[in-house]
Amino acid sequence: MKTRRLWTVVVMVSCVLAVTSTLAWCAKKPTGKPYRIGALFAVSGPAAPLGVPERNTALLLQDEINKAGGINGHPLEILIEDTGSEESRTVLATNKLMDQGVLAIVGPSQSGETMAIISATQKREMPLISCAASVSITQPAAERKWVFKTPQSDAMAIEKLIQYMKARKIKKIGFIYVSNKFGESGRQQAELLLPKAGIKIVATQTFGPEDTVMTTQITNLVKAKPEAVICWGTNPGPARVASTMRDMRLKIPLLMSHGVANRTFIQLAGAGAEGVVLPAGRLIVAAQIPASDPEKKVLMQYSKAYTARFHEPVDTFGGHAWDAIQLVAKALAKVGPDRAKIRSYIEGTKKYVGVGGIFNFSPKDHNGLTKDAFVMVRIEKGQWKLIK
Repeated sequence: MKTRRLWTVVVMVSCVLAVTSTLAWCAKKPTGKPYRIGALFAVSGPAAPLGVPERNTALLLQDEINKAGGINGHPLEILIEDTGSEESRTVLATNKLMDQGVLAIVGPSQSGETMAIISATQKREMPLISCAASVSITQPAAERKWVFKTPQSDAMAIEKLIQYMKARKIKKIGFIYVSNKFGESGRQQAELLLPKAGIKIVATQTFGPEDTVMTTQITNLVKAKPEAVICWGTNPGPARVASTMRDMRLKIPLLMSHGVANRTFIQLAGAGAEGVVLPAGRLIVAAQIPASDPEKKVLMQYSKAYTARFHEPVDTFGGHAWDAIQLVAKALAKVGPDRAKIRSYIEGTKKYVGVGGIFNFSPKDHNGLTKDAFVMVRIEKGQWKLIK
């Protein structure tokens, strides 16, 4: 008899909890006018390894924000356009989004795509938070009033590599880069910063965004007898550089840019990825980061949510989209659907702990990061390893 009464109580409590949960869900459901933001990602084309995780992250955040009640009761709608990794398509997609009245645009995935739309977004006073790395995207800030970016810049990556090389007494390097805006910006920063640090560039080579044969370039670099090689680009080129150096049985240390901080590089380079060193955000080594690190919580939160949704590891480039969308969402929550106020709020953001680092924006800095947003990583047996 007591058992039956106890079971009845348990059932009643369960029903109450179920009703309470349902009511809570109903209360949280956003009902206001949607807040629309645009997104430009290279979901197809050569830069798809960047754009796909960015798109996935946008879908993840849109769902998470709306399940939590939206932004002050307004559902968030992210209108995603595939740029196809092409600057011309990016321009058309940007105009389409602006004509649809979005409140801000996140993306594009690449530096060249971003540079192609800066003038249009500036003219129409549209907040743009790029997911590309070139330092020229946001500098000079006075001429980029409406433009921000979340990835660590190429200048910071060079500074981090300098720190690594000086500790190992590397004074002569060969530099090879992809012939696009990202590669050219990296070359410019290398030529500016390396000599100041006492590191000489003894040879420079280039390759096309989709080139697969690198033997000639690598041979020319080796002739100059560098103590290390720096490769600047995004896949597939850098993966081919790594595999070519492996095939040529070269023992010269190979350093990469943060443009290869994704699993695609390891998959494409195969055994050639072994021993490659690069500066990267903490995301790809999140589990190895000390618990005391202020980024640890958000890194693990994003990693867990992304993996559960898409059944694949998180990616550096998806993290850029996470930070960009979060910055816009926080601005909307604080100032509402006003583009000028959104821009001002982002510019005044301090100590925002994101996936890419701790952001401190200002009128003179629309990236908000320092080289400390990077850690140095080595690839060992197909896995990312934090260099301590």
